[in-house]
Amino acid sequence: MTASDIESTLVGRPDLERPRRRPESGRGRRAAGRVAIHAALIVAGLAMVFPFLWMLLTSFKTLPQLLQDPLSLWPDPWTIDKYVDAWNAVPFGQAYLNSIYICVLAVVGTLITAAMAGYAFARIRFRGSRVLFIVFLATQMIPKQVTLIPFYLLMAEFGWVDSHLSLIVPAMLVNPFAVFLMRQFVLSLPKELEEAALVDGAGRWRTFWSIILPNLKPGLGALSIIVALDVWNSFLFPLVLLNSPDLFTVPLLLASFRGQFGSVDYGLVMAASALATIPMLVAFVIGQRRILNSMAASGLGGR
Repeated sequence: MTASDIESTLVGRPDLERPRRRPESGRGRRAAGRVAIHAALIVAGLAMVFPFLWMLLTSFKTLPQLLQDPLSLWPDPWTIDKYVDAWNAVPFGQAYLNSIYICVLAVVGTLITAAMAGYAFARIRFRGSRVLFIVFLATQMIPKQVTLIPFYLLMAEFGWVDSHLSLIVPAMLVNPFAVFLMRQFVLSLPKELEEAALVDGAGRWRTFWSIILPNLKPGLGALSIIVALDVWNSFLFPLVLLNSPDLFTVPLLLASFRGQFGSVDYGLVMAASALATIPMLVAFVIGQRRILNSMAASGLGGR
């Protein structure tokens, strides 16, 4: 029997025919799954954005509207008087300057120390380096509230209570996540770069500043935004360490603002909250793509 005879025999018997797949149905199921996922993400995104949207809209409402119809969404009429009153009621300008320069110094210091420590843990092998890195990284699991009293006593010994140094210097020197992120970036760089520098006569210090640090720019950019967000939103330690109103940061000033006006005019409180939130929100929106790309490039998901 020839091959053509066998093929004709099989074609003529429906019980031996292979079932044909329907690619249209598979593509339809995948499309429906993507639509469901996107719908769920849109609903979750709206749920996360709604409180911020409510805060912004409430800040443009008048006091009579807040008292008569507190559940209304749209301001009627729109007014920016609450922003003017909130800015003039408390020294927001001084608080902004305090938060800005604390953020700048903390970010710059953290980038330098974290890059150096990350390079040391990634490339310099010494006795106990792995154990030291694990112990250092494990400190991130300790809640900050546990270290509050010892930290306050330490700052008192240095004479840094009621001083911005108590917020700047520790932020510059102790950041386990920053060191871990920089270590992952250094590990993602090829060793041939350092070997070529060593062959050319460069030492460890010259190799770090001339070869390693320029290649860490994506990670440093993402880390700067993360550290700035953390420092700007810090509340507990400034609350304990700072006593003078002219030293207050924006979150700390906002807390005292709520204590003065929170039970009287919620529109005023919402306007003050918007003033405190908008700068970091803009920074995060601008840098979110850099953060995601840096996390992917560092190999955090697979290393």
